[in-house]
Amino acid sequence: MLGYLLRRVLAAIPVMGVVALFVFLLLRLTPGDPAAILAGDNATPEQLERIRASLGLNEPLYEQFFTWINKLLHGDLGVSLISHVPVLKMISQRVEPSISIALSTITLSILVAVPLGVIAAWKHGTWIDRFVMGLSVVGFSVPVFVIGYVLIQIFAIDVRWFPVQGFKSISAGFGPFLERIVLPTCTLSFIYVALIARITRASMLDVLGEDYVRTARAKGISESAVLLRHALRNAAVPVITVIGSGFALLISGVVVTESVFNLPGVGRLTVDAVLARDYPVIQAMILLTSGIYVTVNLLIDVAYTLLDPRIRY
Repeated sequence: MLGYLLRRVLAAIPVMGVVALFVFLLLRLTPGDPAAILAGDNATPEQLERIRASLGLNEPLYEQFFTWINKLLHGDLGVSLISHVPVLKMISQRVEPSISIALSTITLSILVAVPLGVIAAWKHGTWIDRFVMGLSVVGFSVPVFVIGYVLIQIFAIDVRWFPVQGFKSISAGFGPFLERIVLPTCTLSFIYVALIARITRASMLDVLGEDYVRTARAKGISESAVLLRHALRNAAVPVITVIGSGFALLISGVVVTESVFNLPGVGRLTVDAVLARDYPVIQAMILLTSGIYVTVNLLIDVAYTLLDPRIRY
């Protein structure tokens, strides 16, 4: 197992290198000039040239790339072109809201979606099954921002159970932290629950028709043990796969959710950096996202080998 995981880690290194090269070239070759944004509309050509020289934008692309890679390997993500603050510091100041939303969304989605999918497969063809499938369709069809505004209208404006927007660190107290994280978590979980529940149901339906499940029932094993110990364990590989692949929905949804609820997270930081052509921040955020994807895939591989030892071979 360790050899298998080591090969997966080594395979991820060139992937990150290709991502770094692609991101660097994509930002440099697309239209737009950060020097013009910094200088303003009334800047003269001489002023623009001085700003480009101070930022190193006049150097050949390969020199800019190797300079950036050398700093990156030493843990230096660069300095923001707009705020002149180290990018690592900017990310550290914004990362808590995004991590809080992501972890709470994943936890809530799994706790709700997996039981829904199992019950829907168990009660296949009944009103419970149709209800879960209808919920999945609605979850996929309604945009995240619409769900967010509906929840704000009902629970923040009408009944006034939760604040409309803002974020409180958990260091300020668990109560204030929780009341500001509930609505964003529910908003983002709606789509994620629909995705996981649908895949769980489909995977469970395939497994429940297998011979070993009928044998377990013939032995007199309780239905809960058949569902959880025999069926769900063997149906878990596709479910884990969709949880990992659904991380793309989670990342894109965080950007929208942070905008709706005015949360100072890395999603809004990325949007602001893109609008301002802030190269160091954009590069750092894309590399961070790619690193998260690679880490999630490695964790999925670990889960695969634990659920089905044949995979490691």
